[in-house]
Amino acid sequence: MPPTPPPRQLHLNAFLMNAGHHDAAWRHPSTSPERVTDPAYFQELARTAERGLLDSVFLADGLALWGDVRYNALGGFEPLTLLAALATATRHIGLIATVSTTFNEPYPTARAFASLDHLSGGRAGWNIVTSGSADEARNFGRDEHLEHGLRYERAREFVDVAVKLWDSWDDDAIVLDRAAGVYADPDKVRPIDHRGTHFRVRGPLNVPRSPQGRPLLVQAGSSEDGKEFAARHAEAVFTAQQTLSGARAFAADLRARLARYGRAQDAVRILPGICPVIGSTEAEARALERELTELQVPEYGLAQLSGMLGTDLTGLPLDGPLPDLPDERDINGNRSRFALVADLGRREGLTLRELIARLGGGRGHRVVAGTPEQIADELQEWFTRGAADGFNIMPPHLPRGLDHFVDQVVPVLQARGLFRTEYAGHTLREHYGLARPAARAHEPLAV
Repeated sequence: MPPTPPPRQLHLNAFLMNAGHHDAAWRHPSTSPERVTDPAYFQELARTAERGLLDSVFLADGLALWGDVRYNALGGFEPLTLLAALATATRHIGLIATVSTTFNEPYPTARAFASLDHLSGGRAGWNIVTSGSADEARNFGRDEHLEHGLRYERAREFVDVAVKLWDSWDDDAIVLDRAAGVYADPDKVRPIDHRGTHFRVRGPLNVPRSPQGRPLLVQAGSSEDGKEFAARHAEAVFTAQQTLSGARAFAADLRARLARYGRAQDAVRILPGICPVIGSTEAEARALERELTELQVPEYGLAQLSGMLGTDLTGLPLDGPLPDLPDERDINGNRSRFALVADLGRREGLTLRELIARLGGGRGHRVVAGTPEQIADELQEWFTRGAADGFNIMPPHLPRGLDHFVDQVVPVLQARGLFRTEYAGHTLREHYGLARPAARAHEPLAV
């Protein structure tokens, strides 16, 4: 008889964001907004996540200053630079950085991730995004950002080029024969000669093939273009989902698309975001949730909501309903987040003030307040009912929110057999149960 496969277990990623994910976290006395440019602060957070045996930590990024610095602790490190510092402070946990395909180039991006993979011993991951704001475009000589479909067209070619570059060195290319004077076999280090619509790249990469072969490829986006892109390229997907039924439908839809790219049903790990507000009792958790809501600055929340909905809400009564909104197909920013927020407001009949409060902790991701056992119950239900392979954990306030999750929720999940009790592998791919990809075959250059 074939061996019994090991029981399926959760994958957990810690999404680190300055003082925490709640937009009022920086005002809470338990947070340290003065440390958002202190690398030691993020090293401490990464070590906490590693103490909890989490698969990875993740840093978001944008190419403009998000929001109004008058009202929030915004700005900070470029993620790949910071992750190099985190690599030296940790031994096991994966390191995922966001890099845009819209205003970068494949060669330096592939080089940076190959370098991080070497520096960390095989723990690098790339969260692939297409920049979606006009503010970002204006930092790169454009008045407006590229059209939604064109951004994804560029992203597809960008990733194809990056993969070719990572595969431009064979695993055994380095010979290191001192006696013969041969360092590497030139037939195993070859140009890629890519000529496409958006890029012309000669290659090869000037970094040898890294421990994972390629970084783990992560995608965050749930629009039609985003799901199709994920089906083709992604190995892990970060997604915002508000309901169990919606998350199950998203997962089923995404997995149904994999076959057309010759990929197996288990080739992708789906991780919805969740913002856990944790208390020793449910009343304590609800009190913390109210405390953070009361610290919100309405002007900041209204501006953030305006951006999500592609509609200027300035001057509208906070206790009034949502105004008429544009059609989703007319949104040239984050379409999936627009649809999620608009649906949430309409479905529950929320006023602008109520919607701002609901979005304060997760910006559209699900917020759950409760005891460690109640948080574990929520994660287990989504996991066992096919809505998630794991979760993108978004602590509402840092560092305490991450401490509480690691020290209080993780032990409950472990006791239920849902989460590891030790790291079984060394690389990020091994944490996620994904194989190391072989280098694509190359034809030798004609001499």
